[in-house]
Amino acid sequence: MRFFLVTTDHLDDCLLFRDDDDFRTAMNYVAVAAFLLKVSILSFILMSNHMHFVLQCTEREAWEFINKFKQLYGHHYHNKYGVRDFLRKLGVDLRELKIEDESLHRGIAYTEMNCVAAGITASPSLFPWGTGNVFFNASMPAGVRLGDLSGREQRRRLKTNVKLPQKYVIGDGGFILPRCYVQIEFIESLFRTPNRYLYFLNTSSKARKRVQQDSAPSFRDQIVKPAMNDLIYSLFRKASIDDLNQEMKGELMRQMQRRFSSDAKQLARVSGIPIAEVEDLLHGFY
Repeated sequence: MRFFLVTTDHLDDCLLFRDDDDFRTAMNYVAVAAFLLKVSILSFILMSNHMHFVLQCTEREAWEFINKFKQLYGHHYHNKYGVRDFLRKLGVDLRELKIEDESLHRGIAYTEMNCVAAGITASPSLFPWGTGNVFFNASMPAGVRLGDLSGREQRRRLKTNVKLPQKYVIGDGGFILPRCYVQIEFIESLFRTPNRYLYFLNTSSKARKRVQQDSAPSFRDQIVKPAMNDLIYSLFRKASIDDLNQEMKGELMRQMQRRFSSDAKQLARVSGIPIAEVEDLLHGFY
């Protein structure tokens, strides 16, 4: 058995997922790509500007999986936003993990703790876009089996013509529950106990980063981005950030920082302004 941590590049000045519909679509395409390529998914998380997947497969299959996902989601992104080849150009890093040296354990914990390190949630279990609430969790989320829906309704909800196993369940969030296809029994046997799983979560590099950093964004990018658009109109009566001069942009950045505790990285992602320029705007260098 071989295991791989698949990580995409972190985008500095734009978002992979601009709203919850994008996240829902991507969650379903994870299930579709895994089913089509028969790749075993152990853990994954979709963050606003990057993604992590822990896979059990060959190296070739790992590349095929991420390329298939990029193709599927890239088509959605192009149709919705008119941006061509956005996902195709997204860089990917592949790193092999092993059980023997516990790098597989650490890779899973690293993946799950991304949302905590970003200051989005206090626990992976509170983050819906991944496998954070899957392991050592006896509760069964509500949902509807694909088999109880017509083929037409399945295609409408999942945005795909691929016929997935009819035992799969679409949860209240509008996406196929990861517990339908993630290797839960293997992961729980790997960590053995909930306490040991928590130990790896709490000692991961992402957990240390959260403790060490002075501050972190308190709001998700998908909340901050529309709030920024509202603030642009409220403050300047302008339609978009492209209509602002540098002085206005500086005032906008400072207002967003005060109101949402946003750091320069988050402001760059939601505004599309390079981070170096955002930092200059925050300090009044314009």
